Amino acid sequence: MRDTRLNALAEAARRLRAGDLGGAWAALPQGLRDIPRNVPRSLARQADDGLAWLRDRLLGPHSGAAPSPGRFLSESFAGPPGRRAYRLYVPGGYRGRPVPLVVMLHGCTQSPEDFAAGTGMNALAEAETFLVAYPAQTRSANHARCWNWFNPADQGRDRGETGVIAGITRAVTAAYAVDPRRVYVAGLSAGGAAAANVATAYPDLYAALGVHSGLCAGAARDLPGALAAMRDGATGDAAAIPTIVFHGDRDTTVNPKNGAALIAATGGRLIRREGAQAPNGRAFEWSVYADPAGRPAFEHWVIHGSGHAWSGGSQAGSYTDPQGPDATREMWRFFRAHPRRN
Repeated sequence: MRDTRLNALAEAARRLRAGDLGGAWAALPQGLRDIPRNVPRSLARQADDGLAWLRDRLLGPHSGAAPSPGRFLSESFAGPPGRRAYRLYVPGGYRGRPVPLVVMLHGCTQSPEDFAAGTGMNALAEAETFLVAYPAQTRSANHARCWNWFNPADQGRDRGETGVIAGITRAVTAAYAVDPRRVYVAGLSAGGAAAANVATAYPDLYAALGVHSGLCAGAARDLPGALAAMRDGATGDAAAIPTIVFHGDRDTTVNPKNGAALIAATGGRLIRREGAQAPNGRAFEWSVYADPAGRPAFEHWVIHGSGHAWSGGSQAGSYTDPQGPDATREMWRFFRAHPRRN
């Protein structure tokens, strides 16, 4: 029996080297093929990571095989703060070694799938090898699927929607190899305001924040206050972490004054301001601000002529402006430059 199993493993290894993954799987002894059905999903993922590592050791990391396509998984979280479904993008290049994680919060009426399509964040994650989590708001929590950024019960630490989003972040970091110094959160509109709340409540969890067409943390405490803040602009708090802000100067849904207020709340000192134009697109202004130590830590992008839309996004999703500078790439460039400091 032992010889039979060894022969089967040898045949599986031979087929693996030949690139016949299906044949390699079929050649494994039945007991090994049954493992994924008999262990928790988190352990199965770890087993997948281990098999990928073993394949790299057997074939070499430059064996000529292209990385497998990424997976867009449907997951769910439940904990004391509440429960939500979420989508998780795992790039094909993920091999169980620590990678960054970006948490993306969609806007009103959107879904994770819509937001992913509009921002193109999954394609960038595939190219750069990082994970992307998209928490999903429910109609039962908000009829327009807006994050309730204006509700005090959803603004604090370890409660409400901020607690759920942080819980999803921790669940992903527990199930996958995530670099704890490179965990980021970003959002659009109501998702941007919610991201500001989350980053303010959890500066120990997130290394940097991205807010597109959003508001300060705590900019409102009830629905009438939220509508007033969106219309007229409002002050509030900023997270004590590096922050990048995008806003169209023709946004009639969320007043652009809110983007300026968020940057002002950081207390950053202006060190550079430049004007430029996206290729065959819109003009924009880019400002860089320093933290108290003099390090560039905050950026404010104002896109001229753009409305309430993700700059540089794809028409495959809603609320996008393909003519603007690429907010997705610029956010990732900013995130990559700002790992969490010890």
